[in-house]
Amino acid sequence: MTGPSSTPRGEHTPRPGATWEQRLVRVEQLVDDTTPDPRPNRAPRRAIARARRKK
Repeated sequence: MTGPSSTPRGEHTPRPGATWEQRLVRVEQLVDDTTPDPRPNRAPRRAIARARRKK
């Protein structure tokens, strides 16, 4: 790893809104009542397992 430069660059803050563009989009998603619930990811599965072990 190299050391710091002898001529550091000054800070430059970009003008507001120049770094990204934000657009709000309304999304409607219909879910069929017969589809099964998605399987929980690892953290909830571990919490459920801990709760079962405490009983």
